[in-house]
Amino acid sequence: MDELTPEQARAALDTVERSRRKVIDEIDAPRWYWTGLATGWIMLGVIADLRHPLVTTVVTLAFGAAHSSIAPRVVNGRHRTGRMSVRADIAGPRLAAWVLGSLVALVAVTIAAALILNADGARHPVTGAAVLAAVVLVLGGPLLPAAARRRAVRTGAAS
Repeated sequence: MDELTPEQARAALDTVERSRRKVIDEIDAPRWYWTGLATGWIMLGVIADLRHPLVTTVVTLAFGAAHSSIAPRVVNGRHRTGRMSVRADIAGPRLAAWVLGSLVALVAVTIAAALILNADGARHPVTGAAVLAAVVLVLGGPLLPAAARRRAVRTGAAS
């Protein structure tokens, strides 16, 4: 077998590193996930402000069921597009937990904001709180996969 020169070895390692970075760049949730979640959150707020508890309950359960069927596939960061599926050991195990934990925290923030708006006399306190949550989702949601990508670059995996 022919021996590699140091330059050839360096070129081969550089190619591997560029390829690894391309894969890491794919760690993300699809953009439609964040906007869809934000839209659903606002719709839930509007429906809650209509003050029909049965309708609110049914729509909330339907939204939760839809999210629970979609989220496992997209919040793990492995399927940003249909072009490529990132291996789990590259995407890392924590991204889904970060996303779902953030959503639980956002529920608490939404409830607190709605209570504050209601105490202040707002006509549609839940809608106002939901719009706040939607802004956080659209602007802040993509930061979670970005953190996973940075970690993957530093450590070789996004764990």
